Amino acid sequence: MKYFLLFACGLTVLAQQPPAPAKPVVRRPSAFPERPPADPAKVDRGKAIYGVNCTFCHGADARGGSGGTNLIRASIVMSDRDGELIHTVLKEGREGMPKFNFTAEQASDIAAFIHSFKVGGYDISRMTPPSIVTGDAKQGEAYFQKTCAKCHSVTGDLKAIGSRIDDAKLLQQTWLMPGTGGARAASLGLKIPPVTVDITTADGKKLGGRLERVDDFLVSWFDSKNVRHTLTRDGDNPKVVINEPLAPHKALLSTYRDEDIHNLTAYLVTVK
Repeated sequence: MKYFLLFACGLTVLAQQPPAPAKPVVRRPSAFPERPPADPAKVDRGKAIYGVNCTFCHGADARGGSGGTNLIRASIVMSDRDGELIHTVLKEGREGMPKFNFTAEQASDIAAFIHSFKVGGYDISRMTPPSIVTGDAKQGEAYFQKTCAKCHSVTGDLKAIGSRIDDAKLLQQTWLMPGTGGARAASLGLKIPPVTVDITTADGKKLGGRLERVDDFLVSWFDSKNVRHTLTRDGDNPKVVINEPLAPHKALLSTYRDEDIHNLTAYLVTVK
């Protein structure tokens, strides 16, 4: 009887206790933000700008190309709404990425194009063409003679370039921005001169060599014996002049039309 009463009292206490709160349902946020459809004309403008200036590094589908990051999965792109974050990156550049003098409206157009990809998995955004060789080789040869022949020759530094780089996509990415090749460019027999720096100290001493790093506070370089040197900077003291061998290529990036890129690639693949 005593045990029965204790058991009954226990049931009474349990009955009087408030029910345990239900566990909250945790809903995973979508991996990628849902965006309303943009103006098709705006997307087309962004696609045209992107195709000329960004495809060679980030790929036609924005998933990464020759050294460029996957833009669709980049946190800046996913946080961007109308190009405001993308515009900052374009203006300031990144390591291995040149600065672009785009307006806020152009950055907004580029963002509209990148945001137009519907991403739910790997394959849904792929736009891999069967071949990128869609241009006119004759027009490409004329463009080469007009724009490139002052520095390059298909019987000299670019001899048999179509055989040395038998992948048309890789060839296009390489001529658009040779510096993105790194060790790959060297393995293809392409000699990309290093960025150098000329330094003049306050007392007129001349220094310099292969540039390692430069910012508002320091400049570091390697001399002809591969010895590393560093100087602190205070404004224009010491005076620093950077010699960028790929400056002409970077200057041309904003001048290429989409047809120029395809035509020149179509020509270079024939240079065997």
